[in-house]
Amino acid sequence: MKKFIKILFLLPNIAYAENNCATIRHVPNKELTLKNVINLGLCRNPQTAAAYANLQSNKYIKNMSYSYYLPSVSMSGNVKRDHTHHDDWLYSASISASYLIFDFGKRESDFKESVELYKAAGFDYDDNIQNYIYSVVNGYYALLTADANVKSAESALVVAKTAKNTADKKYKAGAVAKADVYQADTNLASSQLSLERAKNDREITKANLLNFLSFPSTENIKIKDMPVSFGSDKEMKDLDGLMEMAKKKRPDLLKSKSETLVAWHKRNSAFLQNLPSFSVNGSFGVTDKTFGGMFNDISIKADGHIGISVSMPIFSGFVNMYNAKSAVSNYEKAKYMEQNTKNNVMMDVFNAYQNYKTACNVLEQTKTLLKSATESERVVSGMYKVGRATMLDWQTAQSDLVNAQKENNSAKYDLFIKRASIALAIGDIKRELKDYDNGK
Repeated sequence: MKKFIKILFLLPNIAYAENNCATIRHVPNKELTLKNVINLGLCRNPQTAAAYANLQSNKYIKNMSYSYYLPSVSMSGNVKRDHTHHDDWLYSASISASYLIFDFGKRESDFKESVELYKAAGFDYDDNIQNYIYSVVNGYYALLTADANVKSAESALVVAKTAKNTADKKYKAGAVAKADVYQADTNLASSQLSLERAKNDREITKANLLNFLSFPSTENIKIKDMPVSFGSDKEMKDLDGLMEMAKKKRPDLLKSKSETLVAWHKRNSAFLQNLPSFSVNGSFGVTDKTFGGMFNDISIKADGHIGISVSMPIFSGFVNMYNAKSAVSNYEKAKYMEQNTKNNVMMDVFNAYQNYKTACNVLEQTKTLLKSATESERVVSGMYKVGRATMLDWQTAQSDLVNAQKENNSAKYDLFIKRASIALAIGDIKRELKDYDNGK
């Protein structure tokens, strides 16, 4: 219970300068870290706000269940006038109370059912929060990737301009044919086109992140890069250990367990409603009859009683019987659904673990590819300048370098996302963000 209550305030501990983040109209004009962005989004996002409202609703429903253990008290009053003797008035007031003293545990089952429903709502809120944070993480690193691709395209454009100038000079000197100039022109135009596409992708990616934060897509946002190194053998966790963590922390699995308990208490309650219940009750009343006006004879009577009553259903058209059978079937269904959720959680953890290991290997491969492509472009450009390579060779080397840069950009930030996927799979994305912040 304590776990998900803490999750209600998952990230308000992350300091953020803006106290009125829910009402601000523009993105703060400063470089934002990942935690700044998440905290800003949690404050403004309507989806998480709706999930919190649902949690509050279930909280009040749970609080209502405390009434099962309290007495019920009612009060009534009456004023009547005799239609034949218009001066005769009858005044009466009464108070009655009833308290359930024993019902073979049905009251307790109903109370525990409401508590488990509240827990399930809390885990559902936790799940909404974590999935929202993961979406923001994806948007954040997608924007960093898009920005890195723009920088790569700008570098490629500089190289294409250099190739164009070199081809022009060599053609004027009679060292190359006109075809080289045309090829350089084509390569330059292609590089300019690639830069425009990269800028367009960055704008769309930025708009997606702004949408997560509930800001207009026309706003501008500046985010900070994350120079954190992940993927070492030392920091890789054991798969079995991750699966055990997921069993204890994964919100949807914990919610499924609570729903199974809800079905179990409903089943018990359905059986117990066929048994008698014992209550103590009492009442006290006063009757005041006035004859012939206010100052004439007055007759006051007081009466009351206290006793124990027993209530037990005898026949209700088989409703109770079918209700009990339905409750048993729903309990069986809940157990199967819990097992299915557990299977899916274990599969999520396995997939996230394998994807992270693959992302680590891909990043190392792209580093090697980028180093090789950079050196190849440098050598081929030098060879072209001395007439030992063609313009086509240089263009091919430039294209390979651009592709290697894009692959490396994607692999670098994809590693962050895959690591966050593991945290989401085990239900502990808050700790993962703490690792980001500490540079681990």
